[in-house]
Amino acid sequence: MALALRTWPSRLVARRWLLAFVPINAATAGFGVVLPLLILIPLHGSWSSVAVAATVFNSAVIVSSVAWGHLSDRYPLRRLFLVINFGGYALLYLALAGVTSIPELYGLYTVIGVIAPAGASASNLLILEKFSESERPTAFASYQEMAMIGSLIGLLLGYFWTLDGDALASLLVVLAGLGAASAVAIWFGVTDPSRRATTAQVAGHPESLASRLRSSIGFRTPIPFFPFRPRLGRDALRRLRRWTREELHHELPLIFIATFLFNLASNLYNISYTPYLYGAGLAASSIFLVNLSNNFAQTLVYPASGGLCARFGPDRIVQRASYLRSLGYLATAGFTFFLFDRAGAFSANVIVFGVLGAAIAVYTTASSLILFRGLEGRDAGSLLGVNSALGGVAAVAGAALSGLLSTFGSFRLVFLVSGGALLVSLPLWTAASVAYQRRRHERELRIGPSATGNPGSGAAPE
Repeated sequence: MALALRTWPSRLVARRWLLAFVPINAATAGFGVVLPLLILIPLHGSWSSVAVAATVFNSAVIVSSVAWGHLSDRYPLRRLFLVINFGGYALLYLALAGVTSIPELYGLYTVIGVIAPAGASASNLLILEKFSESERPTAFASYQEMAMIGSLIGLLLGYFWTLDGDALASLLVVLAGLGAASAVAIWFGVTDPSRRATTAQVAGHPESLASRLRSSIGFRTPIPFFPFRPRLGRDALRRLRRWTREELHHELPLIFIATFLFNLASNLYNISYTPYLYGAGLAASSIFLVNLSNNFAQTLVYPASGGLCARFGPDRIVQRASYLRSLGYLATAGFTFFLFDRAGAFSANVIVFGVLGAAIAVYTTASSLILFRGLEGRDAGSLLGVNSALGGVAAVAGAALSGLLSTFGSFRLVFLVSGGALLVSLPLWTAASVAYQRRRHERELRIGPSATGNPGSGAAPE
C-alpha cells in the first residue's frame, strides 16, 4: 500500500482566512521576475549581478531560517510573524522601487532574505494549530492552492503592467500594495490559536512536510527548515561523517545527495534563466508570460500529483520527473545553437518552461513522500536539519556557480551543467529505492510482514 499525500483539497478554501495568502503569493511571484529585470534593464546590470544578488539572498535565508524556527517555537505569535513577513515585503518592495544602484539593491534583497523564513514557519504552524488532525490534509492542500492561484494572478498582473513598456518601478509599488493587503488581512482576519505546535511537529505530517519542502513560487528556491538549531563547530564535519558511516545501510544518505544535486541544478538554471531570456531579446512582458507557463503547469498538475504517486509509486514518479527536468534543461541549452527570432524564442521557452513546471509539481510530491517514508521511526527533526543544510549549500553553490560561469562561461554551459547534474541524480534515486526495498524486506523477515506497519513505495524500483 502506497503512502498517500493529499494534494487536492475537498474544497478549494478550507477556511476563508486562507484567502489572505493569495495577495502575498501574487506579490512574491511577480517580484521573482521583476528583481532580475530590475537589475538588467533600469540598473544596467549583468548576468553576474543577478547571480550575486541570488547569492546574498540565499545566504541570508539560510542563516535567518535557524533564527525564525527558534523564535517560532519560543514565541507562538503566528499572526505577528506573518505580518512582519508580509508587511516587511511591502516596505522593501517600495524601497526597491526607488533604488538607483546595484549595491543598494543587494542590501535590500539581503533584508528580504532575512525576513523570508518568518512566514514559512508561521504559516505551517498556524495550519497545524488551527485545524484538527483530520482537517489538516485538506488545509495544507488548500494552502498550496492559494499559493498557486496567487502566483498566476501576480504573473498576469506583471504581464499586463509591462505590456506597453518596462514599468518595473511602478509595478513594485503595486506588488507592495498586495503584500500590505495580506498583512492587513492576516492581522484582522486571524487570531493566534490556543493550542501550540512546534516546528518539529511539521515533520510528523506528510502534507506539512511537503509544504515546507516545496520551492517558493516567488523565489524558486526552498526555504530551509531547521526543526532544531544546528550544532555548528569543529566537530560538525566529524559528526556528519560518523552519521554517514552509520547510515550506509539506509536510503537517506542517497536521498540527501540526490536532492542536493536537484537543488543545485535548479538554482543554477533558475538564476540564469531570466538573464538568458532577456539576452534572447524577449521583452519584460514576454518574460512574465514564460514564467506564467511554468506556474500554470504547476497549478494544473500539482493537485493530481498525490494520486499519481499513489498509483505509480513515488520512486518511479521522482525518477521520471527528474529525467523530464533534465531534458528541459538540455533542450534550453539546445536553443542556444539556433538563431530564433523573438516569436520563435518565446514559443520554444513557453513550451519547455511549462514542462519544467509540471515536472517540479510531481517531483515535489514524490520526493516528499520518499523522504517522509525514510524518516519514520527516526529523529526526523535532526535529519530534516541535515537535509535543509544541504539544500542551503546547494542554493548558495548554484548562485555562486552561476556567477562564475557568467564570467568564464556561457548560458549554454550553465544549462548543460544543470541537465548533467540531474542525470547524475537518477542512479542515486534508483539506489535509494533498492535500499528501501531491501531494508523493508529485512524488517519483514525479522518481525513478520503483518507487524511492520510501514507502507510501501507503491511501485517496485526500476
